[in-house]
Amino acid sequence: MENKSVGYLILGLSIIIIFIIFLFNRALSQIIASSCTMAGHESCIMTQTLKEQTYLSIGITSIIILIGLVLIFSKPKEKIIIKKIKDKIEKKEINLSNFKPEEKQVYKLIKEQGAIFQADLIEKTGFGKAKVTRIIDRLEGNNLVERKRRGMTNVVVIKD
Repeated sequence: MENKSVGYLILGLSIIIIFIIFLFNRALSQIIASSCTMAGHESCIMTQTLKEQTYLSIGITSIIILIGLVLIFSKPKEKIIIKKIKDKIEKKEINLSNFKPEEKQVYKLIKEQGAIFQADLIEKTGFGKAKVTRIIDRLEGNNLVERKRRGMTNVVVIKD
């Protein structure tokens, strides 16, 4: 919903609330007039309480009206255009000829997944923990991947 529509909705509700406030004020004034036993009804404590409550409720409603007006007259935010980053960034060719077949295999798995837990790499490749760590170290040293700590394990992601 746009700000302007919400502003008009708030203004409409505020007008209804003001109408209800005056209806309740009128009804309570009649009840006070019939039930207050003091000589002058203006000196009755209920009359003073009713006035305070009426002023308070009108004040709160005025604040709500101001919020509605701000929403109506505020400049709408510019539309955010979302473009796919993949279209913007040119795919750079990575030369994997200097790497061992195991390193190529691990890099390929990471690239396919985008991000993968190091424990999942161990499971999918069948290599030992130490071997996978050394492979990731080498890939990380060549700025191809990056390790991020997540709890008790690492997430390995392709580096931009």
